[in-house]
Formats: sequence, C-alpha cells, structure tokens
Amino acid sequence: MTLALELTALWLLLTLLLGLIRIWQGPRPADRILAAQLFGTTGVAILLVLASAQAMPSLRDVALVLALLAVLATAAFVTREVRLDQEDDGG
Repeated sequence: MTLALELTALWLLLTLLLGLIRIWQGPRPADRILAAQLFGTTGVAILLVLASAQAMPSLRDVALVLALLAVLATAAFVTREVRLDQEDDGG
C-alpha cells in the first residue's frame, strides 16, 4: 500500500511540473492564477497522500493550512482584477 501511495505522490509531483510550465508560458494573469491554484490543490493532495503513507497526521494540518492559503490567494486575485476592470471602465 505504501508503494502505491508513494507512486501517487510522484504522479502528483509530475503534474506540478506541468503547472510550472503553464506559469512560465501563461499569456494572461488568469492562466497564471489557475496554475497557482493547481499548485495549491496538488500540494494539498501530496501532503494528504504522504500523511497516509508515512503515518504522519501532522501533515494533514499542514495540508489544511495550505488549502486555506490557496483560497485566500484566489480571492485576492479576483478582488484585484475586479478593481482593475472598474478603473478601466472609468468608474
């Protein structure tokens, strides 16, 4: 079972590399924030898988904090984009 969990964590790390490529190539800020969201959710998944594989329940707490930070980062990005759109419209 541990081998399957470690292979799952490795697969998730590979998806993070693909997200890194999207951040570098992303033509728009929205592409980059979506890739950052991918980092957050995949990071949470990796931590949860490793918490089970290595019997470290403290990693679940770290995953919870990372999920919270990912939500806050997305909310801040959306707020910024709305403000920029309002300034462009002259309002």
